[in-house]
Amino acid sequence: MKRTLKQRVLAAFIATLAAAAFGLLAGYWAGRVIALRLTESKLKQYATLTMKEADASSRESRTMLAAMNASTFPYCSEAEIAWFRKLLFQSEYLKEAGRMRDGKIECSATLGRLAQPVAQPQPGFSQMDGTKVYKGFAPFRVDDLTVVSLELGDSYVIFSPYLEAHRGSPPMYYTSTATDDPSRQSIRLMGTPIQANAAILTSDGQGYLGNNLYATRCSARYFNCVTAYISIPEAFLANRGEMKVILALGGPAGGLFGFVVALLYRRNRSLNHQLRRAIQMDRLRVVYQPIVNLASGEIEGAEALARWTDEEGFAVGPDIFVKIAEERGFVGEITRLVVRHVLRDFAVTLRAHADFRISINVAAADLGDPRFLPMLEQSMDQAGVLAASVAIEITESSTALHQVAMEAIRHLRRLGHQVHIDDFGTGYSSLSYLHDLSVDAIKIDRSFTRAIGTDAVTVSILPQILAMAEKLHLQVVVEGIETSQQAAYFFGGAKSILGQGWFFGRPVPPEEFLPLLAASKQLRSQGSIEQDAIYFAEGS
Repeated sequence: MKRTLKQRVLAAFIATLAAAAFGLLAGYWAGRVIALRLTESKLKQYATLTMKEADASSRESRTMLAAMNASTFPYCSEAEIAWFRKLLFQSEYLKEAGRMRDGKIECSATLGRLAQPVAQPQPGFSQMDGTKVYKGFAPFRVDDLTVVSLELGDSYVIFSPYLEAHRGSPPMYYTSTATDDPSRQSIRLMGTPIQANAAILTSDGQGYLGNNLYATRCSARYFNCVTAYISIPEAFLANRGEMKVILALGGPAGGLFGFVVALLYRRNRSLNHQLRRAIQMDRLRVVYQPIVNLASGEIEGAEALARWTDEEGFAVGPDIFVKIAEERGFVGEITRLVVRHVLRDFAVTLRAHADFRISINVAAADLGDPRFLPMLEQSMDQAGVLAASVAIEITESSTALHQVAMEAIRHLRRLGHQVHIDDFGTGYSSLSYLHDLSVDAIKIDRSFTRAIGTDAVTVSILPQILAMAEKLHLQVVVEGIETSQQAAYFFGGAKSILGQGWFFGRPVPPEEFLPLLAASKQLRSQGSIEQDAIYFAEGS
């Protein structure tokens, strides 16, 4: 039934009220979530900083104990006590130091030699290196503050009890926990106690603990961990300003924010899941772009490029889907798919033409993946294709992992593959570094090619790159050639240069690329291809 204008206005008013109420609820919910996320970040930072300070105090105590145990002065002599006092004055975290034997203090830097040695209770726990840890060390107690002491050999040091107050940061609190080596039991050293099991207090992590948020950070070198925590009501109170602002936005703003976030989150997850399905069902396409010898005009190779159209029919660029795969840890599956397609599409051609080569892009994660090289070698053997027929391209940024890159490159070259540095000039490499990597070729990034014919600074760098490549006996492949002017710039050099770009051909499926290759080979055999290449030099 058709509604009247009054009914439509009433419906719109009710919908507006509902949207406003939803926005207020969304704002309130978003405020709580943001408050907790901000608190989690602050807690982790607080725990990390407190752990660093605890590490520094532990390091200082071990250094001082080692120096004291190496003393050449007579035991507890005035000279030795004076030396201990000098060491103590230079320290940042220690309050007292001295000698003890058989559980009894015999002298100290501040009290001198004791007329009657002071017996101490049994240590709270010990470590495998012989270090003993005490809580409460007579006669050095300070009010109700915790006094922590270390004993090693016949020397001891005492941490300043004011460290506990110094490290506090209300409403965030901390507790410092240590583990006894023989019994593997944990004990609280400093800070405000919190009810938690040993697993939470003695291992890195963060999360919820009852009505508290916590973050634990443990020392990589010493025996202690720091747990920072705050109650959830205090977390909301500490971030009440942010909550008020978000709540004040309310209505449509809150609803719109939630809607947009939900859409973005759904899109991101959708792309991730769609990409995984596409790889599993072999729905990524591989296309091939010609690589041409600028001197002869002959096609000498091709670069294999992955392409993907999502389930909604939209083309997703490799800069997006490869990044998703890298972030989610499955980029190696794309590499395996490309290798499989290349060998399926070109095995016969590669076996028939020893002077033709396919280039495959390899991600940084593949260089460190122990499964990559065996997979590549096995695939080549099964296809009956020589390693020299498949070049491996690694991005310049991948080589920042110097040792990993060098080992992978050495292995690839031992197998017979050529190794090319892709996007050269945009990242990490230098002259000496290229020499260390021992690659076969560099691919000059398209940003340099685009600058030809302009006043861009990158043009002035090109001659230096070409000279460097010639000095290191590296093949040069120029990316992004789109005009005859760009092609002519690189023509006629001392060494043959290869070119790639839309000027020579766009990436195409194998069924379109193979006729282009056959025509190139035929022209070469007829000796006419050099004449077709003359226009490069003429710049026509």
